[in-house]
Amino acid sequence: MKEFDPEALKKLYVPPSGSHKGQNGKLLIIGGSTLFHAASLWALQIASRIVDMVFFSSVKENNMIVHELKKEFRNGIIVPRNEIESYIEEADAVLIGPGMTRVEDGISNFEFRISNLQEIENLKDEGEQSYYLTKYLLAKYPNKKWVIDAGALQMLEPEWLLQLRGSAVITPHLGEFERVRLKMKDLGFKKEIEEESLGKQVELFAKVFNCIVLLKGEMDTICSSEECISVSGGNAGMTKGGTGDVLAGLVAALACNNDSFLAATAGSYFNKKAGESLFEKVGYNFNASDLADEIPRVMKQLNG
Repeated sequence: MKEFDPEALKKLYVPPSGSHKGQNGKLLIIGGSTLFHAASLWALQIASRIVDMVFFSSVKENNMIVHELKKEFRNGIIVPRNEIESYIEEADAVLIGPGMTRVEDGISNFEFRISNLQEIENLKDEGEQSYYLTKYLLAKYPNKKWVIDAGALQMLEPEWLLQLRGSAVITPHLGEFERVRLKMKDLGFKKEIEEESLGKQVELFAKVFNCIVLLKGEMDTICSSEECISVSGGNAGMTKGGTGDVLAGLVAALACNNDSFLAATAGSYFNKKAGESLFEKVGYNFNASDLADEIPRVMKQLNG
């Protein structure tokens, strides 16, 4: 597997000097829950520094928190969940999942049929909301650039990826990938799942489900249906809660104006380099907010 070549950073979109607001990326972030508030805010924190406009949609509690933090993303718009469809149409990419909850014991009512967002909001279990919201939106907007993370990823049925157009990025850690990769056994890949290396399993999953997998770890593995890249680096300070949400927000923001595979590989590289930069300053003693602050500095150093 090839190691990421920093020369690829030269392919990243650079805002033209005469550009206007909105031309350099519009991202919709769908995330958060009554249990988890900060996760989607970390994704928002980094994305708002890269794209021109961030549309943010969460539960009412999170929307109120973000309203109080409006100074953090002056070009941001808070969107109620029942109004997100018009913003999906406008957005260049959509990140779904940070801070969304899952159903621990699985979905109890697979016969539930969705015809609109209000029916999903009426569900009492937030984990079931995560499941049906992800299912509904992926099916209705297959041509959109999707980044699927955390709660949405944990509720994802891999076959939903087959209806998309090959640009969807999923961002699992090892435990999350363990769940989705086992679905390949049902498709006749039992031997490969049991005998192949982890890297080969990621490569196979990307090919079978025609998506981009960014497997997070000490060495990130990023595979599309056509190629695989590894990104090494980082340190143990990046195991803290929220750093994965920062990465998801970074990848989604980059995907607004770049090829999704480049966004995933470059996002992984910038994220790890920012962690290394922080380690030089404070050792392991940094958090997700520090990482979100450091990434733009590292991007400037590495990409001019």
